[in-house]
Amino acid sequence: MSVTQEIKDRLDIVQYVQEYVPDLKKAGRYHKACCPFHGEKTPSFVVNADTQSWRCFGACAEGGDIFTFAQKINGWDFAEALRELGQKAGVELQKRSPEQKAQTEYHDKLRGLLETASKWYHDFIFSDDTHAEQALIYTLEKRGFTEQTIRDWGIGYAPDGWQTMLDALKAIGYEEADILAVGLASKNDRGNVYDRFRNRLMIPIRDDKGRVVGFGARALAPDDEPKYLNSPQTAIFDKSSTLFGLDRAKTSIRDSETAVIVEGYMDVIQAHQAGFQNVIAQMGTAMTEAQLKLIAPRYAKKIIMALDADDAGQNATRRSLEVARNALQADYMGKMSVDIRVLQIADAKDPDDVLRETPEKWAEYVANATPVADFVIDMETASLEANASVTARQEIAQNILPILTASENNLYTKDNLQKLALRLHIPESDLLSWARELERIEASKKPKYRSTAPRKLEMPPLDDEDEFYSNSEEPPPPMAYDDAYTPEDPYASDNIGAMPDTQPKRRQPQLSSRSASRVTEAYCLRMLLLNPSTLAHVNRKLRELAGDNQKLLNGPLGELTIEDFSQGDYRILLDALQSALRQNDVEPLDYLQEMLDDSLLNEMTTLLLDEQQDIHRTLGRRLEGEFEQIWDKFARNIRPGIDSQSDVVQRALKVRHQRLQREKEEIRFLLEDARREKDLEAEKSYYAQTVPTMSALRLLQQELKQQTVAW
Repeated sequence: MSVTQEIKDRLDIVQYVQEYVPDLKKAGRYHKACCPFHGEKTPSFVVNADTQSWRCFGACAEGGDIFTFAQKINGWDFAEALRELGQKAGVELQKRSPEQKAQTEYHDKLRGLLETASKWYHDFIFSDDTHAEQALIYTLEKRGFTEQTIRDWGIGYAPDGWQTMLDALKAIGYEEADILAVGLASKNDRGNVYDRFRNRLMIPIRDDKGRVVGFGARALAPDDEPKYLNSPQTAIFDKSSTLFGLDRAKTSIRDSETAVIVEGYMDVIQAHQAGFQNVIAQMGTAMTEAQLKLIAPRYAKKIIMALDADDAGQNATRRSLEVARNALQADYMGKMSVDIRVLQIADAKDPDDVLRETPEKWAEYVANATPVADFVIDMETASLEANASVTARQEIAQNILPILTASENNLYTKDNLQKLALRLHIPESDLLSWARELERIEASKKPKYRSTAPRKLEMPPLDDEDEFYSNSEEPPPPMAYDDAYTPEDPYASDNIGAMPDTQPKRRQPQLSSRSASRVTEAYCLRMLLLNPSTLAHVNRKLRELAGDNQKLLNGPLGELTIEDFSQGDYRILLDALQSALRQNDVEPLDYLQEMLDDSLLNEMTTLLLDEQQDIHRTLGRRLEGEFEQIWDKFARNIRPGIDSQSDVVQRALKVRHQRLQREKEEIRFLLEDARREKDLEAEKSYYAQTVPTMSALRLLQQELKQQTVAW
């Protein structure tokens, strides 16, 4: 049993949720309350004790297990949730090596040093020192910050001395080597050590967990260069992987699903003071891929670039969009589900100017931000002459097309191509042909996955009993399904995938619904791990089923996500796999072996080993002597007699079908409850949610039955 499953077994989700949602009350087989993540009058937040899961059927439309609830309610990442829930459950996590423990302690020591320095700078700005008083006046009057804002953000002042901070930290007991290591001091060629920051306004830079990792220092003397001086790269500070203000903004970004990225610290602080809490800053002139992945898709579904209006700011916007394009195209799943827009301010004003002078206009600017496609088309064609040659227009098209086609949303892509065709006077069919060629070229650059047999991983020994199955002497065959289908009853479970009557009758094992769900989920995840590229085929099939129906595309037939898996370990493994596919440094399985803790790595390797056993069963335990050779040759690529791509698509659709069945039951419960209470508004709302869910179930039923007949 993995650590995560042991924690889930020891903690009851109902009791845990009630700690944060005291109004959670039992109603039939469920518990319900008003959602803690958004304001509502009619309860639409449901906790299912049987499946140990929760879901909001209101504005959030989110759900998950105890881990996802803990993450969302506390703003934790998974590692934090694992640690906190593990401690609450009394489960000991994987012990760290002495080296890992020493490194963690060293990093904590450096952060403690920076926290001490931050407090020292902050206290000094309120001291009787003449220069500190001038710095405070500048902050209050010139920058327009209130004293409360100064205290909230810990803004401070570094005095104009060569060793003032150095001596203060040494007096406390910190060593010179550590002070140098965090970038508070520098050493010249002669070996002299001195304060890095002098006569500057000090702004603490915190990571997404709120820990001080560095400083941004604003020069106060007119002739001091550079005007802004950051901490250098250190063991705990990497400006390319840090977003200023994210620790304060992430809750608002998550709630609004929108992140507004500005250029500097002052812009962020000014925005938060004005009440706009979803504003953050990139730590440099252009956004990096690492910064993009900090917020998308974890917190934000929309990113608005609001950089300065000068040439430097516009060039930074251009480079940031190029980074975003590369990230979207490198994403092996096809898209990161993020809508990028550009905020353009009239009269070429900077965000800081608007926020100080007319903060009431900021929300309007954000709401009217230009879609990235329109911005790029306008920017790239601004200097295009009316009589430009075909070659010149084609060159511009090929610069723009990668950004326009980075998203897999066909409706947006078609609309963007139409706009570009009109602007360049090039047939839309030609643009589409060029776009496909560019996609082919980009696809050829994507990493190839080795055909390394899973047995080469360090495998745990097989248990005598397979925990996936119950009440059965042997596991079911790979293509067997578990439910019964009665089309006359819209709330009946389905016999999706039942074999035609012409097929030989086989004894079907009796599985509990939870065991059956785990079987399907295990097989689906296993195949995705073996061949990650099939995830794109799964998402494409879901889009095909949804067609042009936006309610289905954005709801029950959206992309495969961790929400489709009811098993906690499988949710984590899929999330880790998606992270592996968003990077290009190492192959996905290598990445997972590096990133997963031992318990989850064992779970993953057990899944992969089960695939080997599954093929063995498919062969009917024939060819015993040649089995290892067969596995080495066909692992990950060919399962004898089975189309692996169609197979994983079918199983993924079954996983989605099972999820929608669970949600359907929960919606029906809410609908019946609203009828009993004669809450007409709630009844209409729940019924409206039932319609796309039932439509999606019917489409999935039809597709799965067709696929099964094809087999």
